[in-house]
Amino acid sequence: MTTSAVKNNMLPPGLVSNLQEVLLGRKGGEDEQQSKNNADESISSPSDSVEPNSDENDSKPVVLVTNGDGIESPGLTFLVEALVNQGLYHVHVCAPQSDKSVSGHSVTLKETVAVSSTDINGATAYEVSGTPVDCVSLALSGALFSWSKPLLVISGINRGASCGHQMIYSSVVAGAREALMSGVPSMSISLNWKKDESQDSDFKDAVTVCLPLINAAIRDIEKGIFPKSCSLNIEVPTSPLTNKGVKLTKQSLWRSIPSWKAISANKSAGRFMSNQQSLGIQLAQLSRDASAAGAARRLATQRKNLEVVESVGAAGKSDFNRSVKYFQQEFLDRELDDVDEDLDYRALQNGFVSVTPLSLSPHIELETQTAASEWISAVLQVEQ
Repeated sequence: MTTSAVKNNMLPPGLVSNLQEVLLGRKGGEDEQQSKNNADESISSPSDSVEPNSDENDSKPVVLVTNGDGIESPGLTFLVEALVNQGLYHVHVCAPQSDKSVSGHSVTLKETVAVSSTDINGATAYEVSGTPVDCVSLALSGALFSWSKPLLVISGINRGASCGHQMIYSSVVAGAREALMSGVPSMSISLNWKKDESQDSDFKDAVTVCLPLINAAIRDIEKGIFPKSCSLNIEVPTSPLTNKGVKLTKQSLWRSIPSWKAISANKSAGRFMSNQQSLGIQLAQLSRDASAAGAARRLATQRKNLEVVESVGAAGKSDFNRSVKYFQQEFLDRELDDVDEDLDYRALQNGFVSVTPLSLSPHIELETQTAASEWISAVLQVEQ
């Protein structure tokens, strides 16, 4: 029909053929572009997962890993590497982008939390500008990953023991606790790091020690025989490969001793930034509540003595003077007086891998301890 119409218009046959090719080419291009647009819409659709490696039909269980020392810490790196190399699980990582040790169960409110994908071979990984609790809470919310819940959450491996009352401060224990609060089985792992004695390769040895417990936990969670409402806090001795065995323990009263010391203003201002950066930040802060001239005068005063801060009113007059002092806190190790061999810190000091079951309610603590004892006994028999 097209040919007939063209003939009636007396168009040359060669031109007719060229026009038909052009029209067919345009139609094909439109179809191809439409297909591409549909694919782009499918990829960017908010209803789909942001997780690139998801496979709903894959039977591999999902394991979520977080920590308190930051996503680049060797403890997390060696742990994730070992889990990936086994090829048994989908390994997902959601961890702080920086060191958040000793932040306890703190969360980020009224502030935006930034999340960035990061490259960890074989794992789907994100670094978060928040705390370990933020990381676990976000991961389990459904906003970041496609799955509703992982089979197990592992928090660690932490640099330093998290025994006794130190668990209150511990962010690695808090990460596991947050998972337990959301109904997901969890475990926290810490290495009894000793300054001038331990080295990064000890984390790899700690993974070797803990991997059988991790695999057993995942296996029994799938079977429904893992202790209910329970999080396991695992403490690995300083020399992991020479440990005396796994021991079920109770939480002790041990804690590090907080020690405060006064430091000079110059040290406090210049520890993590240059003098120019420090003065620039001070100027920016001063300019919020003073005129440019007033801020300049106050900055000149601070250069002479950083410990004296003068508050300037709207009229440029001094309202009052206040002295600013700087202190720094550190935790010092101390020995535990209690000689009970079943306490976590004592067992750790004696060279055992300490496993302490933790629950959210004191009403089920005995029940949790009994169930965990039976489970660990069964696991050790299988391993032998």
